[in-house]
Amino acid sequence: MRYIILEEIREARRGINLKLVLIDDHPLVLQGISSIMQYQDDFEVVGTAFCVEEGLKLIGDHKPDIAIVDLRLPGENGLDLITRGRKLASGCRFIILSSGSERADVRRALNEKVEGYILKEATPEEIITAVRLVARGRTYIDPSIMQSFMCEEKDPIEELTPREMEVLAALASGMSNRDIATSLFVTEYTVKKHVSQILDKLNMSDRTQVALYAFSRGFGQLTAFCS
Repeated sequence: MRYIILEEIREARRGINLKLVLIDDHPLVLQGISSIMQYQDDFEVVGTAFCVEEGLKLIGDHKPDIAIVDLRLPGENGLDLITRGRKLASGCRFIILSSGSERADVRRALNEKVEGYILKEATPEEIITAVRLVARGRTYIDPSIMQSFMCEEKDPIEELTPREMEVLAALASGMSNRDIATSLFVTEYTVKKHVSQILDKLNMSDRTQVALYAFSRGFGQLTAFCS
């Protein structure tokens, strides 16, 4: 469901004269959003760009209030452009435009504190509302993205295979790769592969973090951490 408070939208529209730049490598998308905005007396599209370098030049030259940025740009992620763009226009607020809502993309966008995240399938009214609310200092994440994201949230440990669970328990007990390989009758290379997959699935950077996490979840008996 999409919850929009009418009074909030009215308030967002009052007294705003926004400069926008649009950055997307699909001409039809640029044309479509430009057409939507040109009928709004509180918006002005000051430029469009197809790639990262053109987009950064636009941001640096015009210092826009809002930049709508495609998530997938030639050779670079839109979030990388946003990181660089903030240094060129500190007052600019950024909205990601995406054709999908992959969990990793949404998570990174939230970590990067992107002010908006909308889908290309959004209606013109939804895009306009998102821009106005972001301009008023709000963060707008498409409700369908948030609903999907929250529904998909689950304990990452559930993504581990039975074998990876065995390796996890061994890590929690402080066993070395060699000891784990011996106990599971596999090679050290196989153990290293399992450890790498566990790190990836649990979004952790090293085996010490994994061991502490596993121990906190009741796996093994924490002793020492061996490589």
